[in-house]
Amino acid sequence: MDYTHLGRTGLSVSRAVLGTMNFGPETTEPDSFAIMDRAHELGVNFFDTANVYGRSEGKGATEEIVGRWFAQGGGRRDKTVLATKLYGDMGDWPNDGKLSALNIRRALDASLQRLQTDYVDLYQFHHVDRGTPWDEIWQAVDVAVQQGKILYAGSSNFAGWHIAQAQEAAARRHSVGLVSEQSIYNLIVRDVERDVLPAAEAYGLGVIPWSPLNGGLLGGIIDKTEAGSRRLEGRSADYVADHHDQLSEYEAFARELGHAPGELALAWLLHQPAVTAPITGPRTMEQWESAVRAVDIRLDDAALARLDEIFPGHKTSPEDYAW
Repeated sequence: MDYTHLGRTGLSVSRAVLGTMNFGPETTEPDSFAIMDRAHELGVNFFDTANVYGRSEGKGATEEIVGRWFAQGGGRRDKTVLATKLYGDMGDWPNDGKLSALNIRRALDASLQRLQTDYVDLYQFHHVDRGTPWDEIWQAVDVAVQQGKILYAGSSNFAGWHIAQAQEAAARRHSVGLVSEQSIYNLIVRDVERDVLPAAEAYGLGVIPWSPLNGGLLGGIIDKTEAGSRRLEGRSADYVADHHDQLSEYEAFARELGHAPGELALAWLLHQPAVTAPITGPRTMEQWESAVRAVDIRLDDAALARLDEIFPGHKTSPEDYAW
């Protein structure tokens, strides 16, 4: 396994992140335990979850599964860089969501209880809270750091200017501020290249891409649908119909390189500026094993250029839309 520092910190994390969103609603608890054990066997130390994960099993259910896995002992917690998130409403009462100082305090304590741990390595804001001042957010975070309940703070789904706003507010308080940003980023959806990646680089944030296969569209969707192993519905069906030739070209290039399409998509992300590691949320052990293999793929300049031809990206703003 390859490791890198998370942004400008001294924290070493694996270049593959185990996403747990499917644990509970899609993946049974025993299978979830097996995937997490396998992650450690493969050297993956970076796990990501959120307080709202659980869907049909109820909000918080995924954190509880991770917590019961930690409770088995064997150094599981100590070997894990644990990331969770807050923002979404966990109840119907006022202050049960977003980033007020009150909710940060309550949501953090509730996550710690579910996760059966006394601290979170990376506590992430799942979304921007336009109704709470940054001074209030950072005061609550600073208190949690002083209490030893969190080590670092990160963001998710922020625009570049949100990152700048957060970091400048933190600097005024002499606080560390954000050390990571979790954004949707893949060969198909490359909007973060305009502003988010430059902001992350400028402020020393590690970028953690979510949906690296864009809902499976980069995982060999053409071959799978033609073989009858994948059924398309809704927006995915519309996208494939509109971009069939592009996706077919991509899958043909993956075969030419000798890689599975999904593994190639993950490897491409690992070659992008500011990217720490993509998140893969496996439903099965097979999906997880495939994701980790991507860490060992090395792409030369010609291969990277060919992928840019198939899926054109963006320049940094304002050059993306100006001279």
